[in-house]
Order: sequence, then structure tokens, then C-alpha cells
Amino acid sequence: MSAGMLIALYFAVATRNPGWIAGRAGADQMLRVNDTQLAGHVSKVVMNDLEIDVLGGLSVRRNGSILKLPASRKARAMLAYLLLTGKPQHRERLCDLFWEGPDDPRGALRSALWKLRRLINEPGAERIVATREWVRFEPVAVRIDFARLTDLAKRGILPDREQYAEIRAALDQPLLTGLDLPDHALYQAWLTAMREESESLRTRLLPDLGTRTGNPMEPQSQRLLQRQKIGFAQVKDGTRIAWARIGSGPPLIKAANWLNHLELDWDSEVWSPLFQELARDHTLIRYDERGNGMSDWDAPDLGFDAFVTDLETVVAKSGAEHFPLLGISQGAAVAIEYAARNPERVSHLVLWGGYAAGWRVDDSHDTQSRAEREALITLVSKGWGRDDSSYRNLFSRALIPGATMAERDAFDEFQRKTVSAANAARYLETFADIDVRHRLDAIQCPTLVMHARGDQRVPVEKGTELAGSIRGAEFVTLPTDNHLLLGREQSSELFVAHVREFLSTNGKGSAGNRR
Repeated sequence: MSAGMLIALYFAVATRNPGWIAGRAGADQMLRVNDTQLAGHVSKVVMNDLEIDVLGGLSVRRNGSILKLPASRKARAMLAYLLLTGKPQHRERLCDLFWEGPDDPRGALRSALWKLRRLINEPGAERIVATREWVRFEPVAVRIDFARLTDLAKRGILPDREQYAEIRAALDQPLLTGLDLPDHALYQAWLTAMREESESLRTRLLPDLGTRTGNPMEPQSQRLLQRQKIGFAQVKDGTRIAWARIGSGPPLIKAANWLNHLELDWDSEVWSPLFQELARDHTLIRYDERGNGMSDWDAPDLGFDAFVTDLETVVAKSGAEHFPLLGISQGAAVAIEYAARNPERVSHLVLWGGYAAGWRVDDSHDTQSRAEREALITLVSKGWGRDDSSYRNLFSRALIPGATMAERDAFDEFQRKTVSAANAARYLETFADIDVRHRLDAIQCPTLVMHARGDQRVPVEKGTELAGSIRGAEFVTLPTDNHLLLGREQSSELFVAHVREFLSTNGKGSAGNRR
């Protein structure tokens, strides 16, 4: 769909609230609208000089005629990057993104800018502005399909039946098709994040479509998605962390883990059933780890201390003062460190599938096991983002070995869309070096440690060691092989039941299935 068609839809949707458009002078300075257009319908839209489509392949039109873009994929990718980021970019940053390899990256950048400025700029409309140090895109007389739809979503205005099919057709197209640069990790991470944002936009504007799989989201999940309140918290290093609250009652905070997405989680067989149950009794507060989901993907630091700082930042933003803390997988170590630093704030600690020491610092791993894990990090960095799911399937099989093929395929796709190859590899590097063994004595709150008996990712012995090193901790094993629980399995129900009992009895609980 062209930007012109989408802009007509934009006005057709928006004019259901004429007063809203009246207050849009700043955001709509690019749109020339006659006063007579606002009469319940849009009778005419005056076309601007330049229309840019990014849904599908990159396309630029001037007065309806398609412009021939530079043959260089990097030049076209840079144009897309400039117009979608909407911020001035330092020349060094652009060189790092697109021309890290050439002997003269600044020369390559100058050449690309010269070609693009000849094409995009015109008298009275200098759209690509370049100084000695900075480059920016000025949206002078420009319409961008993605920007218009994003604006509708921000205003909470959903399309009616007539506009629905056309907007769906636009959002069904992948963002910037043909502009992948697999050998440029920084750019590729940004592109993956933008495609995820496009998926999120599709969910917000067309909520009944569910996720990219095309399968309808369960009604309960859809209701919770719509009720969920998402906010953003900025950490001291500038990283933006997406966090959300859902439900009512006392707070329950979940530390981030591999992998989450605040919106797409609601269509996951792993996360949706769990979050639904936890939100029945509590205000569930959770967040996407830096580097994945809806949080910033280009975070400078993906180290363990940064993970703990993210949790501290979200807690402060939420206003929670005294609360139970849930840690799953490597999120258990983050929860342990937080509880050790802030004993006055954590009322209960619940850990599932956790470990105190990563494989690089844990003496129980032999030479062959270590070599295999190092090789896995390399494989992830090279093949995570490919359409071939074999790389991601290695994780799916280890995390949810009891899943059906369809469930594994869905989780493969969820993983691909939730994190970039570069960040997935960086995560694995950090997880390998985790060590909170020296912090276990500092845990003062009641603690419940649970583990899958047949866990292939983190053996049950690691859970035993963890519980045995925390004063007064209870230990529960559940009859499953899954490191991450599937909502349909009995162990998922048992997990929630144990959590409820533990929290309601101040950590004393009953014996039940505990050992």
C-alpha cells in the first residue's frame, strides 16, 4: 500500500475525532489539509511532494512517480535508518553501522550521502541535512507510511471495518524487505528491533489478529493484553527498559529472563498461562530485559550488574516498597542479587529452574561440555536470525523438550523475533559467567526453590545446591522435563499452586510435594 493511500486512511480514521486533529499542529505540520475537509469525512487529501513506504521494500515517490534509489544496499539502508530514527546521527555512528570494513569509511559515507541528497533534496526542501559531524533527516513535505500508522496507534484510534483490510495489508508486509545486512551486527539488531516494533504496531491497531502467526489470540489473553499498562524506565546509562503491570492486589515482581516480550508473551504457550494465573491474585509487575523485547536493543552493557540495575530501576518506577520476587532460569540469580542488596524490600523469594553459578565458573562442567557451550555461542551469533530455525531449535528442544512440534515452532519464531543474533550471543556470554554463590548467605526472606525433575538445560542438582545454600529455603521438584513450563501441563498448575500457598502462609507452607 502506498503512503498516499495510508494517509487517506489516516484522515478517515482520525476524523472520527475531529478535535484530536485540531490539536496536532506540531505533529501534522507535513500535512496540508483544507478546513472544508473536516466535516465528518475526508473529501480530499492534498498530496505532499514525497511519499516513502517502508512497509514491504523501501519505496520513494515524488508526485506519484517512483524514484530510482541508489544501487548500494547500504545507502538505501542508511536512508531508512535516518528517516525512522528521526534523530541526528554522528558520522562516526553511521560509519560503524554501515561501513565498518572499508579502508575509507568516511569516504564511503560521503559518497552515499551525495547520491541520496541529490535524490531526496530539492529547492526549498533540504531533507537530508549533513554537517561536518552530524547527519539528520528533516521530514519536510514528506509522508511515511509507518509513521502515520504509528501515530494512529499512539492516539488509541483503531480502524473501522472499511479501513481494516487496507491497513492489515500494509502491516502484513515485513518492514524494509531486502535491506538486511547480515554482516553488520549493529544495523541488523536495529532492523530486527524495528520489525518487532512493526509487529507490535500490528497488534495494537489490529488487536483481534493476534500475533504474526495469524492464529487468533485466546480471548482471555487478548483481554489481559488490552488491560496491561506498559511504561518505560530509563536507567542511568541511558538504556530504556519497558515494563508493565497487570492485575490487582499486592505487587508481585518478576525478574527478566530468557526471553520475554511484554506484548507477544500473551500469545505464548509458555508465558501467557503463567502470567494469567499470577495476575489473578496480584498486581504482576514484569519487564523486558535490556537487549530484547520492547526494551532498548542497542544497550551498551548486557552484563549481570546491568541486569540487576534494570530490576532496581523498574522497582523504583513501579512504586512497590515490599513485595515477593520471582526469578526464573538466569533471572533467579538476578533476583538473588537484588534480594541480597535490598533485604528490607523483598518479602518472599520464589526461584524456578535457577542456578547460582554459570558453566564457566562451575567446576562440575568437563572440558567437552565447556567446548560444546562455547561452540553454541558462536553458532547463535552466526545463525540466530536466519529463517532456518535449526539454531533456535537447539534452545527450544532444551528449554521445552516436552513440547509438540507446533509448540516448538511457535517458540522458535518467538525467540527469533524477540532478540537479535548479536544480543542472544551476548546474553549467553553473560549467563556463563554468573556467580552469586557468595550472596546466598545474605538472603533473609522466606525462599521457595522449585525445579523440573528432568530439566535438560539446568539439571535438578543445581536447584538442590541452590536451596541447600539458602538459609531455611524450601525445595520442590515438579514432574516435568521442561525448563520453561507449558501452560497445558499439570506441572504448570502445580507451580502456581505452590507459589500461592507459599505466599499466603508467609513462606511456611505445607509438605505436599516438597522434599
